[in-house]
Amino acid sequence: MVLGLLATGAGATTLADIYAAADRINQQARESQAKVDDLNSETRDLYQDYKIVLAEIENLRIYNRQLERQVARQEAEISEITENMGRVSEIQRDVVPLMDRMVIGLEQLIDNDMPFFMTERRDRLENLRDVLDNPDVAVSEQFAAVLNAYQIENDFGRSMSAYTDEIEVGGTHRVVEVLQVGRVALMYQTTDGEETGFYNKRDRRWEELDDSFQAAVRTGLRMAKKQAGQNLLPVPILVEG
Repeated sequence: MVLGLLATGAGATTLADIYAAADRINQQARESQAKVDDLNSETRDLYQDYKIVLAEIENLRIYNRQLERQVARQEAEISEITENMGRVSEIQRDVVPLMDRMVIGLEQLIDNDMPFFMTERRDRLENLRDVLDNPDVAVSEQFAAVLNAYQIENDFGRSMSAYTDEIEVGGTHRVVEVLQVGRVALMYQTTDGEETGFYNKRDRRWEELDDSFQAAVRTGLRMAKKQAGQNLLPVPILVEG
């Protein structure tokens, strides 16, 4: 009887230990699983971070390649600009004396041309010289000013204008209306319409015309002032003998 009780007691103790050990093992397993779950979650987070870093690295590579292309283009542009600057210096060395010759030619044209709008034309020539002498004005602007002056003179050859001026006829000064017909004819008429004349290009002087041109010049003045429609207009032409 005693032996049976001892056996039963020893067996109960061993079973309890087993349960306790099992509980400890299960607890440790749960803790280990929790750690594994935490590690898995951390691993997933790290993997996501890794993928993000990889994407950023790829974006940086793409951006760097774009920068490399941009830098290469900029270097090419700088090289081209540098080369063009050298050419500009060469062009300027050629253009500056050319402009001087063009201004001299323009002055000769005005001096030898019929004397219409002389104050305006000489003032323009003087202003042009001031522009060419101004170091603050770029050569390109100076050249544009010279071309513009030539264009204005060229346009005079196709224009018809009327203006008031003081001229000398036969040693007498008088205020008259001047009719400019291109570079074909330059005529005048007194304000009372009693005297009509023209500029003699050969002798470089103003001369009086007979009354046969009186009506034509009067009509021409009205045409130039837009007071009459355009029509054929007889003008005095000197024929070299």
